[in-house]
Amino acid sequence: MDWYMMNCELLATCSALGYLEGDVYHREPDCLESVKDLIRYLRHEDETRDVRQQLGAAQILQNDLLPILVQYPQDKVLFDAVIRLMVNLTQPALLCFGKVPSDSASRHYFLQVLSYLQAYKEAFASEKVFVVLSEKLYNLLQLDWEQRQEEDTLLIERILLLVRNVLHVPPDPTEEQQGVDGDASVHDRVLWALHISGMDDLLKFLASAQVEQQWALHVLEIISLMFRDQSPEELAALGQGTAGAEHGEDTRELESLRQRELAEKRARALQRPSRHSRFGGSYVLQGFKSIGDRDVVFHKGLHNLKSYTHDLGKEPQRVPRHRQAAPESEPSRRSARNVRLFLRHFCQDFLEGCYNRLMLLVKDQLVREKAQQHDETYYLWATAFFMAFNRCRGFRPELVSETVGVRAFHFIEQNLTTYYEMALMDKKEATTWARRMHLALKAYQELLRTVQEMDRSPEQAVRDSSQVIKSNIFYLMEYRELFLALFRKFDETKQPRSFLRDLVETAHLFLRMLERFCRGRANLVVQSKRVRRKKKPRAPAPPAPPSAAELEQLWEGLAPQLQACLEGEVPLPEDVVPFDAASETPVEEQRAEALLRIQECLRDSRVPQALRLLRSARDVWPEGDVFGAADAGPPEETQLLREILVAPLPRHAPEEPEEEEEEDEEEEEQTVQVSEKEFNFLDYLKRFACAPVVRALVLLLRGYAQNSPRTNHCAARLLHRLARDLRMEPLLFQLSLFALFHRLLSDPAAAAHQELVALAKFILGKFFALAATNKKAFVELLFWKSPAIVCEMTKGYSSLQEGEGTTRSRVSPWTPQEEQELQELYWKYKEVEGGDIIAAILAHLPTPGRTRRQVVKQLVRMGLASSAKDFQQERKGTRIVLWTQEQEEELTRLFEEFQGSDDVLGNIMKHLTARRSRARVVEKLLGLGLVAERKELFKKRRRKGHGHGPGPGQAAVSVPAVPAQDSSGEDEDSEEEEEEDEDEAEEGPMEEHWVPEEGAGQDLAQHLHQEGLAGPLRWLETCLRRVAGDREEDGVSHPVPLVPLTEENEDAMEDRRFRTLLRQLGLRPPASEQESFWRIPAALTPQQLRRAAASIARHGHDLSGSPQDPPEPPGCPQDPAPAEPLPAGLGSDSESEEPVPVPIPVPSPVQPRTKRRRELASEDEDEDGGSSGTEPAPAAPCSKEDEEDEDPQPRGRRKRIRCLEEEEEEDEG
Repeated sequence: MDWYMMNCELLATCSALGYLEGDVYHREPDCLESVKDLIRYLRHEDETRDVRQQLGAAQILQNDLLPILVQYPQDKVLFDAVIRLMVNLTQPALLCFGKVPSDSASRHYFLQVLSYLQAYKEAFASEKVFVVLSEKLYNLLQLDWEQRQEEDTLLIERILLLVRNVLHVPPDPTEEQQGVDGDASVHDRVLWALHISGMDDLLKFLASAQVEQQWALHVLEIISLMFRDQSPEELAALGQGTAGAEHGEDTRELESLRQRELAEKRARALQRPSRHSRFGGSYVLQGFKSIGDRDVVFHKGLHNLKSYTHDLGKEPQRVPRHRQAAPESEPSRRSARNVRLFLRHFCQDFLEGCYNRLMLLVKDQLVREKAQQHDETYYLWATAFFMAFNRCRGFRPELVSETVGVRAFHFIEQNLTTYYEMALMDKKEATTWARRMHLALKAYQELLRTVQEMDRSPEQAVRDSSQVIKSNIFYLMEYRELFLALFRKFDETKQPRSFLRDLVETAHLFLRMLERFCRGRANLVVQSKRVRRKKKPRAPAPPAPPSAAELEQLWEGLAPQLQACLEGEVPLPEDVVPFDAASETPVEEQRAEALLRIQECLRDSRVPQALRLLRSARDVWPEGDVFGAADAGPPEETQLLREILVAPLPRHAPEEPEEEEEEDEEEEEQTVQVSEKEFNFLDYLKRFACAPVVRALVLLLRGYAQNSPRTNHCAARLLHRLARDLRMEPLLFQLSLFALFHRLLSDPAAAAHQELVALAKFILGKFFALAATNKKAFVELLFWKSPAIVCEMTKGYSSLQEGEGTTRSRVSPWTPQEEQELQELYWKYKEVEGGDIIAAILAHLPTPGRTRRQVVKQLVRMGLASSAKDFQQERKGTRIVLWTQEQEEELTRLFEEFQGSDDVLGNIMKHLTARRSRARVVEKLLGLGLVAERKELFKKRRRKGHGHGPGPGQAAVSVPAVPAQDSSGEDEDSEEEEEEDEDEAEEGPMEEHWVPEEGAGQDLAQHLHQEGLAGPLRWLETCLRRVAGDREEDGVSHPVPLVPLTEENEDAMEDRRFRTLLRQLGLRPPASEQESFWRIPAALTPQQLRRAAASIARHGHDLSGSPQDPPEPPGCPQDPAPAEPLPAGLGSDSESEEPVPVPIPVPSPVQPRTKRRRELASEDEDEDGGSSGTEPAPAAPCSKEDEEDEDPQPRGRRKRIRCLEEEEEEDEG
């Protein structure tokens, strides 16, 4: 899109502003409305900032807005509107786009807006504009608070924001490259216009006035942008001497470059022969191998020999973007002299009258969180800049007293630590956090330098204050550990070289101050913090459920209390609430929780609470008589409470989090112990003797030619401390450092770096002295070293094993006897398959206190293992086996082979070589595109005799409506079975109106009798007869679920042939995921049900005396007896294992095998047409005495007692 082709509405609006004729601007009558329209357009611009770009291309600000501002300042409404529009147009591009866009199109728009902002800034470099702004701001500040209106306050803020936006515009790189130091840039011209208009005096007034505290952060931000390109040292040195002294540093740099150039000329003159040779000659470089095995043949003159390398002619390897060094911040540029003089006077006045007060206000706003996010960076910059200016310009500590003290150190250290942690966590914005961290580090450095200057003050009070500050910061551990953390986490791809330079200089200053502080004190006590990791004991396993004998004994003790409560002798509590209407827990789960609460109260001997909870739950959930009938008497309540007490209700086990650590690793909790200890400077210095610190110093010294003399001195001094003071010269035996020394010693201008040359000669001398005795020193050049390796290089490679190294105090050495025992244990447990060798060794190792890592390391040292990888400990959740190409081909072949069969997935699982779960095979078939959806893999059903019922574990319940949890110990076999059952459940159900043939299932029932399934067959017969009687009595047919309440019946429902029998009898399997149990269809008439029951009973009575059919106790329900109702609370006989069918299941004890237990929702069953009646408790043993004591009560349809005598009479008849 061509932004010079403006939108017609924008063009009309801009034309209605007015026109410029010479130096006079004539505004139109609709000028004010047009300005408001432009503000409205900017408010609704799109993400490409199209309106902003069109206005910038049309130069509306330069040709219209600024002339209106200059010529019509008396029109208050128009002036206010123009200021609002200019504040919007000049806001930074980062605020418009949020961040620097990554895609090319958005980045193009970003750069386009940035170019328009740079044009705006050049237009603001006018004294007329700033004069108008200064006069308007001056008039507004003259108003008292009583006279100042809200519009006046807003206008003051907008003027400050406009000045901030103009100064914030970055310079044009092309302009900066064309100009030289000392020229007036656009930024300098804007500053000069600001100075001529008197705006700088207004800023100082706002910073110092008591009544203008709200503008503190605005003023500080504007001041930071004014001094953006300035160096405080150069500003402080300006005007202190002659012109030659002011440019002394430049003269030294030029002299160094001149010496380098002369040395190179002399070297070239010596290399060039006196007379030209017609023949260049060919030479063989002995010991310099070519591509083959021969030596290199050199075809050039000998003077070019030193520059020969195998890399000549090769393209340099491209460094990936994520590994490129972080770019440096904007380099400081020397402004015009008159601008620098004005800024120097501004700094002096600001320090004398504004600094302490302004910094106090800003810090108060930061602490109280009244400022915007990251506004503390302006505070950090001001601290570093003005304290450096004060230090270089005749140090006066009273001018910066607000930012000198322990609180200032603490504030900066806190921010520095925060930036450091965020740079490690927020990887995407690590560069931004590193920039903020650099600001905090510079402020910290200036604080240290100011304290150092206070030590040199002639006033005793100032020196005493310095000692107090140093004693506080050296005492605390956080200040001492700060530099170590910054060195260890330095990343050159995120942090620029300037950050490393300031870090090295600050660390050198801190070490020097700490060393001098310790020198005059015999016993210096400092704070020490030690993090102790205490292993958390694992959560104790849940207690084992009480046995049946214990529960019977408990019930005997609870019976008298319950009798007293039922007779009213013991009052019942009134504050028991079984239901919480505000809870997010479903109603069915709350009903299950109520059962659990009743059981807990009984087992805790809180009988009144249990009885009150039972009656309250009966009032809340009256449907189905889950908690007893509405008119239940004391006997029924007693029996119901007894059944709830002994019922194995499933309890909610807490979900175990995924273990990311090793299985045997226990949780640890950290506690910080604060103590005091004697400080030893050399021990603290040893903390710097590590590879990250040396690597950072070498990286900084690679640019020694561009570094300042102070930077090179600090880096060399730190290396000298590590090598000489700690006597760890081998720590610097590194090939990259030696390559740097070689470049330094061959540099013609090496005379300017005498300190580095002396260090290089010292280190090289030590290396060659060590290499004479240790031939492995040349190999050690390839690796960064630690103090332990340094000890091995100097004292021998067996010193650490003998306990003479740095690990002596922590790890005891292995004695020959212990090594022999370790070797014997290793050979003993090496051949044990499936076990952890190291765990077995640790369990039988005589010496206590050895860790797994120590044992593995010793095995590697003894040569029994090649590396520690041979003993990697298996982690949970890592057994992810990928499919190989051969396995994929095999799966494809099997799918094509069995594609037309009835059970495609089953046949594939049988013939698959690699063991996989059904879910993984299905996912792979979908991933290969062999099937479009899972339904294609379902087993094809036959109409009769070939169906299967619900899967294993779908009915493992024995308490009404109690939700069960999935077992946590599922293996692959159970997982496959569950998936298979789910597939079967998802297939189409049987036809609802299918009628079984007469005599169906007789042969299969006979086989099941012979195989020991007589009990489940009698249970099925009883259910069929009972449903037939209910349907005759009620006259209504509903689907009734078959709920197996005993383990034997439950196992039978898992048997394929038993489910085949159910299909032959006309019973329906679960139709969907909402159903969990087989159902007796509503289409079966009572005659058909009795005929089916007779076909089962015909073979059952013939084999009734078989060992598989145990005798039944008297008095338990077996057969339909419509004349006698079932007592409340009785559901089944645990001995005969023949419960009546009920529509709502109750959980049974969790079986050892893995089964999927599902919750049966009563609402779903009601929708299916089943009865809402429920059985309140699991089966309990019943006797004749219990039946005589009970008062039978009617409980509705399908709840009648079946007595053994009646069943026998019916069989005889």
